[in-house]
Amino acid sequence: MALRGLMILAVAALVAAPLAAGQAQAAPPTAPNANDAPANPYEPLKTFAPLTLPIPASRVRTGAGTPGPDYWQNRADYRIDAHLDPATKTLSGEEVITYTNNSPDVLDLLWLQLDQNIYRPDSRGAAMGGGRPRQMSTDGYAIEAVQVEQGGRLVDADHLISDTRMRVLLPQPLAHGGQLKLHVRYRFTIPGLFGGRMAWGPSKGGDIYDLAQWYPRMQVYDDLRGWDTLPYLANEFYLEYGDIDYAVTVPADMIVAGSGALANPQEVLSPEQRARLDRARASDRTVMIRTPEEVPPAAQPLASATKTWRFHMDHTRDVAFSASRAFVWDAARINLPGGQTALAQSVYPPESAGDAAWGRSTEDLKDAVEHFSARWYPYPWPNAVNVAGPASGMEYPGLLFDGITDKGKVLFWITAHEIGHTWFPMVVGFDERRDAWMDEGFNTFIDVYESDDFQKGVYGPKRDSEYAPGKEPPGDQIAALLNDPAAPVILTRADAIREKYRHPVTYFKAAYGLTLLREDILGPDRFDHAFRKFVADWAYKHPKPTDFFRAMESEGGEDLSWFWRGWYFNNWTHDLAVTGVRYVDGDPAKGADVTVENLGQLVLPATLRITFTSGKTVEVRVPVETWMQSGSHVFAVPAGGPVAEATIDPDHRLPDRDRSNNSFKP
Repeated sequence: MALRGLMILAVAALVAAPLAAGQAQAAPPTAPNANDAPANPYEPLKTFAPLTLPIPASRVRTGAGTPGPDYWQNRADYRIDAHLDPATKTLSGEEVITYTNNSPDVLDLLWLQLDQNIYRPDSRGAAMGGGRPRQMSTDGYAIEAVQVEQGGRLVDADHLISDTRMRVLLPQPLAHGGQLKLHVRYRFTIPGLFGGRMAWGPSKGGDIYDLAQWYPRMQVYDDLRGWDTLPYLANEFYLEYGDIDYAVTVPADMIVAGSGALANPQEVLSPEQRARLDRARASDRTVMIRTPEEVPPAAQPLASATKTWRFHMDHTRDVAFSASRAFVWDAARINLPGGQTALAQSVYPPESAGDAAWGRSTEDLKDAVEHFSARWYPYPWPNAVNVAGPASGMEYPGLLFDGITDKGKVLFWITAHEIGHTWFPMVVGFDERRDAWMDEGFNTFIDVYESDDFQKGVYGPKRDSEYAPGKEPPGDQIAALLNDPAAPVILTRADAIREKYRHPVTYFKAAYGLTLLREDILGPDRFDHAFRKFVADWAYKHPKPTDFFRAMESEGGEDLSWFWRGWYFNNWTHDLAVTGVRYVDGDPAKGADVTVENLGQLVLPATLRITFTSGKTVEVRVPVETWMQSGSHVFAVPAGGPVAEATIDPDHRLPDRDRSNNSFKP
């Protein structure tokens, strides 16, 4: 079932036929009270109790869920020079981090992220995963120098490495408004296929290197915790924003695809390749930049000469790149709001080419960026690049790592999902290490509409086989998760969620909650306005769950504390039941009273559908306020003749625990 709007606010036309003589009618149960047995387990005061959100409103983060007049965040700009050595599978580099302290605090130290250290056999992440075999390990980062510019010269800085973090003691404290330049020289062995989010691996035309988490990066210093120093265990990133200039030196016959804009095309591309790129920038159809026939033969040795590819990216929290001599390369124009454009690009080995496979990648990428931009917020960078390589299904600003064998609907879904991460968390800077549901759940939510939009829904509706193997409606799929007493709540720290529940909770429940909020609770008009404003308000900033909850309430015009409590703070179940139908004065011509009970602690707006023996139907909206004081309610249905069936949630939109009691047939 396509996830589409179902905000039923009016009743259908009523036409009825008489009930056959002698047909029985049911008497409704009386309203529950303390002496009834069995008692309705629902507790209204528990669901509708006042909700205190974790972060108090202030001039930094307002009660309306916006950045306040005193909101601040620090800034990290990078200049990086790196060298990739295919012979030794190593990357070496030197970076200069320009760090600006916009906080009201004086900083006596800095904390950096050293994500490569997760591949060490003694890392905390390896311990959490049950251990890392030596053959699936590296030595992590080798930090060769850490220095701070001071008085026009470089001064060695006292530093301490602790798992995937590095503390740097500053020779002089950094005051509010101050800025320093930190120099770090490093190298590491590139992980093989075990690398996961980044790796090197073979293709028929040569090795492909997907390089991410490839330079030491600043930890975030924010208004809630100061230095947020969670180690890298498995979940992703929390990073500061800035501008990044980086250069990558590789063998001369390699193609490098990187985040941001290529700054020196005249030095690394042939005149024909530059001309083809110019044609692609003006074309809605895919243009080949490097054809399969132009890829060097696999048996040909790597070039001994080198080229340095230079890239620049504005206002970003990260960059990544991929390099290979085996890359086929194509591109097409992306049309953005306001007449702006960007360039969709794909690089992939020759065995991935073809209209049924990666020959469609740029088309998929272009469509997703255009729809996401029109629906939510304009794509901010000049290029969007999809890479077929060993690190499949991973996103970085402006660049995606997807699978060499992906094709058809799988390639479309993974491309749309990974580029969707541009909006969450690359533009809206969520803390993925604590709140992965905001990253993956928000992105899975916007995937739903892209699948519906693309070529009139050829690949819709969006489903994820890991949590939704069947074709049953989403409400039925999620009900099993809510019935699982071991399932963690959405607001669990990301690292604490076991793999069994990672997709069901972090992706699906989080995404379906937003779908319920848009389609069934607020309605698209109110939701879309509030959601777009939240994205715009927090673009390139660091919102927390509390900020989102407040923003949707304030702009959406609804007290949603009952929803936040039931769906996010708890794993409550939902169970509505139709328990009786009674005709007024025993006469179908005078109308009917239908009794509905709420037997679960989670409340959601619902639809009650009355089907008459004539075949006509009437639908009644059941708002959550129905359950604010009681677990039972009698709905007066206008006269329509004898009732054939009364059903609550007839389209299975809601995660009802027990559907055997959803219908009542007199």
